[in-house]
Amino acid sequence: MPEHILFLTGKLAEKQLRQILADMRPDFDYTVHQLGLSVAALMTADMIGRRLKETFGADRVLVPGRCRGDLDTLSRSIGIPFERGPDELRDLPEFFGKKARKPDLSHYDVRIFAEITDAPRMDVDAILRQARDYQSDGANVIDIGCLPATAFPHLEEAVRALKGERFKVSVDSLETEDLVRGGRAGADYLLSLSEHTLWIADEVAATPVLIPSVPGDLHSLERAIAAMQAKGCPFIVDPILEPIHFGFMDSLVRYRDVRLRHADIAIMMGIGNLTELTHADTVGINTVLLGICSELRINHILTTQVSKHARTAVREADLARRILHAARELNTLPKHIDDGLMALHERAPFPYRRDEIEALAREIRDPSYRIQISADGVHIFNRDGFHTAQDPFDLYPELGVEKDSGHAFYLGVELARAQIAWQLGKRYGQDEPLRWGCAAKPVEQAVDPHAYKPAGTTLQKQTQETE
Repeated sequence: MPEHILFLTGKLAEKQLRQILADMRPDFDYTVHQLGLSVAALMTADMIGRRLKETFGADRVLVPGRCRGDLDTLSRSIGIPFERGPDELRDLPEFFGKKARKPDLSHYDVRIFAEITDAPRMDVDAILRQARDYQSDGANVIDIGCLPATAFPHLEEAVRALKGERFKVSVDSLETEDLVRGGRAGADYLLSLSEHTLWIADEVAATPVLIPSVPGDLHSLERAIAAMQAKGCPFIVDPILEPIHFGFMDSLVRYRDVRLRHADIAIMMGIGNLTELTHADTVGINTVLLGICSELRINHILTTQVSKHARTAVREADLARRILHAARELNTLPKHIDDGLMALHERAPFPYRRDEIEALAREIRDPSYRIQISADGVHIFNRDGFHTAQDPFDLYPELGVEKDSGHAFYLGVELARAQIAWQLGKRYGQDEPLRWGCAAKPVEQAVDPHAYKPAGTTLQKQTQETE
């Protein structure tokens, strides 16, 4: 028998919910039940517990995505699973289309080396703090960067302190003395050795990362590979990714050529020459580079967060490697897997047309302002009127909040968010921060936004009245 789902909703959304479900032609049975409140988003678990007297033989209950409260307790109390659906009704088809085959993003096969570039100028405590931050963003190895002609007397102490906290550690230097010191202190990897400095690999137990002795010279890299293979020792190869207009395309070809010649060796790509030296948002750059790594089975990357515009590079690379691994394993395009790499735009930014928002506005019977966006701009409405603009300043004369600074502040914040969302093509939900994907950590709201609405007309007040 097909699954039977009970959909709970409010008066204003009931008709639209029924239409969306009918258009979906789902492979499950369903019942739509409205709980006697106007706005579905005001639903709470406590309210459902008091009002729901019949489950209509359903196997599970789907409530609006913005429903507040403890659904686990509600499920145990009523004896049927409750779960949240999408925030927007228009996302129901996608919600059901993706749910059963949502990819597992817990797997990846690319190891992230995150470089602390100014380590010689930082004390050990600062190095440890940076390492913890990198690790929380997804780094697997903490790379201690050494600087040319810069003393690093606490290198060994830094390596031992990181190892003491169970970090994997690499030391990154073109100075042989730094590499030997780092290796003897317990570093797991050394960046970078050429055919002329392979003797270091005989001095320490660290795994070397091999580079050409001259930029772009694959012959010297091949000789270094052959020497390490003859020793029977582990190693990683880095043909070196060059910046755009300074050998970028040729360097990509070198990565491909190395992989074609050596099907099984470990390869590293240092992506900082693209993310740091290109003034473009790094999310897209990281995604494309991790896509190249996925195709060529490049299983190590070295990334940096030196430039201010690249300050989330580790976090972005972490999500990109997971999404691309999932796409490759599923033999599918890297689409509809996770939206975290779409920081500026979204796949479906405007779930409702202007005429649909106007139809909702005609049903409103209270003075609280609702704000929504469509392709036409920003819409704000209550029982007294419906206003649309692309610049929030054009709306101010229509709102009547000149003598209510708190309400004016609240509406200013929300209209600014709505304008940004409209301009960029992002989802906007009233009273919710904009979503920036992996480019920004979620912001915890310290203040209840409802506090800035007029007394007696807040959404909280409406909820109480419906009870």
